[in-house]
Amino acid sequence: MPREWLKELRVKENKTVDNIADYVGITRQYYYYIESGERGVPVPTAKKIAEALGFDWTMFYKEENA
Repeated sequence: MPREWLKELRVKENKTVDNIADYVGITRQYYYYIESGERGVPVPTAKKIAEALGFDWTMFYKEENA
């Protein structure tokens, strides 16, 4: 299930996949997998992505339990 909300936030913040991946310390491909919903998100990674884009990191887990 794609995380459209994550992509929308990234675009709204005028950030690229590369920007976020570099900030978080993961590969561009892995970030793409997270955004597309193909991979789960470990808590430390979720926190760094949330910090980079300014949202509550628990959003990653709220959607999985919805």
